[in-house]
Amino acid sequence: MKDRIFQLCDIVRETGFAIHRYHGPGHLEQVYERALFHRLQKLGLEVKFQHPLAVYDEDGTILGEYFADLVIENCLIVELKAARAIADEHVAQVLGYLRASRIEHGLLINFGAGKFSIKKFVMSDANPSSSASKRTLVSLFFASLCGFCGQSIP
Repeated sequence: MKDRIFQLCDIVRETGFAIHRYHGPGHLEQVYERALFHRLQKLGLEVKFQHPLAVYDEDGTILGEYFADLVIENCLIVELKAARAIADEHVAQVLGYLRASRIEHGLLINFGAGKFSIKKFVMSDANPSSSASKRTLVSLFFASLCGFCGQSIP
């Protein structure tokens, strides 16, 4: 499963970078979202567009819904932005999606800046017997890509 997540993240990163290189910054988020959805489906991946995620209270009462931009292969949430920079509220949004969905892996991609950027998040139970409310962020990876293949990542 771990290898599949790494593979999916690589595919999304490469595809997102190709979209950024082709379209450049300046479009609405929806354009990048649809482009990534379209290209990932062409690659044969199962991709859900604007997928609803229920938010539950501790007693199981549904409090509301989020809509994740993309859910890939039921194991990776992708949230897209078209902003000058990633802000703390964007990170909080992805973490909320991971908690609500109980999916462990998420990507936050920004197409709006001159540099394509992607952040990877992994939520996991710190203790296998702990409840979902005690889930913790165990890994955060940031890559800001100014080039691709053969160029360094700052």
